[in-house]
Amino acid sequence: MDLSVKIGKMTLQNPILTASGTFGYGPEFSYYLDLNKIGGFCTKGISIEPRGGNPAPRIVETASGMLNSIGLENCGSEAFLTKVMPTIKNVKSAIIVNFYAGTEEDFIRLAEVLSVDERIDALEMNLSCPNVKKGGSAFGANPELIERLTRSIKNVTDKTLIVKLSPNVTDITTTALAAESGGADSVSLINTLIGTAIDREKRTFILGNKIGGLSGPAIKPVALRMVWQVAKAVKIPVIGMGGISTLEDVLDFLIVGAKAVQIGAWNFINPSIAEEVVEGLENYLKQRGETLAELTGSIKG
Repeated sequence: MDLSVKIGKMTLQNPILTASGTFGYGPEFSYYLDLNKIGGFCTKGISIEPRGGNPAPRIVETASGMLNSIGLENCGSEAFLTKVMPTIKNVKSAIIVNFYAGTEEDFIRLAEVLSVDERIDALEMNLSCPNVKKGGSAFGANPELIERLTRSIKNVTDKTLIVKLSPNVTDITTTALAAESGGADSVSLINTLIGTAIDREKRTFILGNKIGGLSGPAIKPVALRMVWQVAKAVKIPVIGMGGISTLEDVLDFLIVGAKAVQIGAWNFINPSIAEEVVEGLENYLKQRGETLAELTGSIKG
């Protein structure tokens, strides 16, 4: 069965991806699943220089989810290209590099640096991290900035460009349309919702950064609604994420119009989930005598 999906210049062998920040750089999960069988994976967010991230504690469990305040800890662009990429370049699935910067100039510079590596299939521009003090969600809430920055990035790269959107805005269709107007090949949504947790006995915040990003099954209804709204508003492919933990969740996102999905927090619970849902999706479609194209966007009303 043909499960392939076209996103810009990139062709995925199936619509199942893993989300940035939940899958390391890729090799860390090779013990638990065959990286060659999923559609692709998004790396940890890469910055120009190495980042140490936020102070600990950086993760706290919540009802049906988790808060994280990692702060985009990563090895930096030079180490990523020289040390990490050689370990994953032979993987058959798509390599999508999530990238982050604190200024427009650094976003552009970083896109240029990463575009040199021919094995990278796509760049996912992170305009939506809620737990960093510079850049982060401030970029993701400004449609004019999103359009301008997206256009600037497209001028310096020939890679497929995905713009990752923040849910922490009044109307996510506005920011999605801005990314499309700037020339984005795709938008991915949603990133985490802003939240916090406290120790009521000590009367202190649990996270070292006080606030963090909420992910996991608790956010699925919000994510599903936003993906549906954006899929109706834009003509470019939408990659859906937010609370996906089962095949049924994957089906729901595809039905409301997502062309592909990213699995995030559930990788920590079941590191094999991405490969399992690839097999599950194929079996589901075979049993129903349905194609992936027929399933996608089949919501009524």
